[in-house]
Amino acid sequence: MASKKLWCALALGFLLPFSCAHTDFFTSIGHMTDLINTEKDLVVSLKDYIKAEESKLEQIKKWAEKLDQLTATATKDPEGFLGHPVNAFKLMKRLNTEWGELESLVLKDMSDGFISNMTIQRQFFPNDEDQTGAAKALLRLQDTYNLDTDTLSRGNLPGVKHKSFLTAEDCFELGKIAYTEADYYHTELWMEQALKQLDEGEVSSADKVYILDYLSYAVYQQGDLGKAMALTRRLLELDPEHQRANGNMKYFEYIMAKEKEANKSSTDSEEQQEKETEVKKKDYLPERRKYEMLCRGEGLKMLSRATVHDPETGKLTTAHYRVSKSAWLSGYESPVVSRINTRIQDLTGLDVSTAEELQVANYGVGGQYEPHFDFGRKDEPDAFKELGTGNRIATWLFYMSDVSAGGATVFPEVGASVWPRKGTAVFWYNLFPSGEGDYSTRHAACPVLVGNKWVSNKWLHERGQEFRRPCTLSELE
Repeated sequence: MASKKLWCALALGFLLPFSCAHTDFFTSIGHMTDLINTEKDLVVSLKDYIKAEESKLEQIKKWAEKLDQLTATATKDPEGFLGHPVNAFKLMKRLNTEWGELESLVLKDMSDGFISNMTIQRQFFPNDEDQTGAAKALLRLQDTYNLDTDTLSRGNLPGVKHKSFLTAEDCFELGKIAYTEADYYHTELWMEQALKQLDEGEVSSADKVYILDYLSYAVYQQGDLGKAMALTRRLLELDPEHQRANGNMKYFEYIMAKEKEANKSSTDSEEQQEKETEVKKKDYLPERRKYEMLCRGEGLKMLSRATVHDPETGKLTTAHYRVSKSAWLSGYESPVVSRINTRIQDLTGLDVSTAEELQVANYGVGGQYEPHFDFGRKDEPDAFKELGTGNRIATWLFYMSDVSAGGATVFPEVGASVWPRKGTAVFWYNLFPSGEGDYSTRHAACPVLVGNKWVSNKWLHERGQEFRRPCTLSELE
């Protein structure tokens, strides 16, 4: 009876068309011969099951070997490893996406120990927002430092310790994230890179059909109808029955026909198109162009997830234009901080007793702080009201680490760049002696391309400086 129950369980487990009701098989040889075929099918299913499990184990072994090497390298120098933005992005992607796929692969066949450990650890994994943020950081670095997709994908960045590269699937993922943001420019760049790597023979799970689907639409959204049609034709060569591609092709042909008719009736269309393109080119903030040039170290003067203040609410808040994390240290908490405060006072001649606490900040992948002022402007009179020490009269900024590439502090109005070097500092007055803000002090922290950037800063306030930096007789001085 026990063996029969086991047989029934196996039959049900392998979804055999088999009845577990007692049918007296022994009473008929003819009836028993059916069991031969049933057993044969069962053995085939069993072999398929074993093969599938062995295949899973092979995949898991490859995963384990790859990650063993990767984590061994990463744990030797975590900050140096994550200083490479590609490594940072791939870490987010692995823990948010790929480990989940591995979990699904082994969930039914691994020990309870692994599953329970995975469940506990998973709550600490990066989420979709982290992965998207890391992807956006790569796109930001690409723009700021004029990096072409192939350079970034191959990991050919200056000063890298741990060279890494993006697979075609990684490039596809970047393209998809750009697409969800309606950023069709970067969608095109990264889908083309994914396609290029597949055309070069890279073995990948990325599908050319899916890539071409995204790519053709992104190109169309940017106004290149001819290229969109060519890409759609290539997609249809791979998948002639692709419903959306067939529909798009008909629509593109319709639009093309309409444009040809319009061109016949208007000779000014090309001139108008050129004007529109020129307008788009001009619709790029001069400050942004200066900022990015200074970040790259081009021309002009060469001098060598934190919070920001919300002028509307008067509170500290996070912002997309500042990508870092920070902490505030008081002098009474550590003699080191106290000595730093004393040295700042001795060097500047300003009273630090009314200054803000020392802020220590660490910039993440693509970490930056876009152009801003440190002082409160006239349109935000209550900027530092809660402190009761007046406006920020001056800024002292320490560089606590070397940065392999990028990460400069730039002053677009002045045309100056200060490159981070461990143990150095930069100091400037935010206010004129009259108390008016100096708008030439607008500055920014460039994205960190490679490396890890640690800084600390001290914001000194007006109160207490009356005799140390007195007002002059002339308001305009």
